Amino acid sequence: MKRTLSTFIVLYLIWIALAGISAEELLVGAVISLIVAYVIKDTSIYEFSIGIVVQGLKFIALYLPLFVWKLILANVSIAKIVLNPKLPINPGFVTIRTGLDSEVSKLILANSITLTPGTLSVDVNGDELLIHWVDVQGETQNEHFKEIASDFEKKLGGILK
Repeated sequence: MKRTLSTFIVLYLIWIALAGISAEELLVGAVISLIVAYVIKDTSIYEFSIGIVVQGLKFIALYLPLFVWKLILANVSIAKIVLNPKLPINPGFVTIRTGLDSEVSKLILANSITLTPGTLSVDVNGDELLIHWVDVQGETQNEHFKEIASDFEKKLGGILK
């Protein structure tokens, strides 16, 4: 039952992402996802608990708004640099240390840093991330961490325990 429900949820979310949200699409998607989930339940190799669903909802509600806000701020910063070439920049590589435990949370942190303009995660080695930064601000590793990753890590640490 758990495997069928897990498969249904995954299939239904994919259906919604591809088909859109209208009453007819939601109903048809639910019926088809339920039928397919039942048919392939014995070949499905994964199950997840309600905790994963709660984490996903927390991620969407708490982390994505923060990411979008940081994305907007980074875009404005890079736009200023592009529109004013005389603006001094300080490109370079910085290393930050993360306190996140799980590999998934480190992956999300590194991808979030990469997706915000002006920064690029180059390497993850244990608890350290090597980042190329278009305009390095601060002198110490703690200052770099606070500027680049602190807010992301606080949210991820609370969501992906």
